[in-house]
Amino acid sequence: MMKKLYLLAIACLPLIYNPIQAQQIPAQDITLSQYKYPFPVHFLKLQIQGQPIQMAYMDVQPSRPNGKTIVLLHGKNFCGAYWDTTAADLSNNGYRVIIPDQVGFGKSSKPTHLQYSFQQLAQNTKALLDTLHISKTAILGHSMGGMLAARFALMYPEATEKLILENPIGLEDWKVKVPYQSIDKWYKAELQQNYEKIKQYMMDSYYAGKWSPAYDKWAQLQASWTSNPDYSLVAWNSALTYDMIFTQPVLYEFENIQAPTLLIIGQRDRTALGKANVSEEVRKTLGNYPELGNNAAKKIPHATLVPIPGVGHLPHIEAYPQFIAPLLKFLQE
Repeated sequence: MMKKLYLLAIACLPLIYNPIQAQQIPAQDITLSQYKYPFPVHFLKLQIQGQPIQMAYMDVQPSRPNGKTIVLLHGKNFCGAYWDTTAADLSNNGYRVIIPDQVGFGKSSKPTHLQYSFQQLAQNTKALLDTLHISKTAILGHSMGGMLAARFALMYPEATEKLILENPIGLEDWKVKVPYQSIDKWYKAELQQNYEKIKQYMMDSYYAGKWSPAYDKWAQLQASWTSNPDYSLVAWNSALTYDMIFTQPVLYEFENIQAPTLLIIGQRDRTALGKANVSEEVRKTLGNYPELGNNAAKKIPHATLVPIPGVGHLPHIEAYPQFIAPLLKFLQE
């Protein structure tokens, strides 16, 4: 009975949401079925927590294979599509490139109920690799994907050949300084999203107040959901994953990572979850990526730090040459 009531409540969520009609961005459905990804998309069927789930992924095969594989893990406000240029270069250098959309993101399922954890997402990623008969791979994670990549490396050290963390979030434990925010509050905030708010957040948080046409397609993609009648389900999953990020830090286990690790850290980044919920004095202590990157490099046993001056949260979009050069060098060592 309770489950039926819960599902009914979720079904009614769209009635709460009043979509912004002003934007001329074409509305996408909750699995982006009409949005073209840079490479062919496949789906892995999973059974998770009593429900069928589809996990979307791209499998980019090189024309001249070098026998190596790399998995690219996306961040919280993105999907696998934003690895387009990175994947093409890696493939041209002989690497097989696997790019999943995690459950709750991109073209993958948006469940009405799921207890999210980085362990669960790591298990899903491992299930994908097992299905593709990949026993060993490099793992590259950006932002939230960096937290997931670290968890994957800890859970599956035998499968993790190398680990690359690009401006990962979770290099500090926000819940030590930031008051807990309920899932309901995250959800309410997500319901209010529109293109202007998304662009403003990205411009302020990622690009130091500057905007380029190259950035816009990712802001538009995220905003394309907000005018869909089913957007509330996307917002609900987003709220659940925010809670996962806030409550499940991985930095306390950095010393147990066995794989050789590359940290690529844009030095202008100041990303921190919940900054708006603390005083100005506390806010100044959060998201100090130059310091956080140095600390992480000291904690991870076999780590190399590559700082990129003047670059923010998205080196592989904002400063691609400075990102791809150390990545290829590290993979080829």
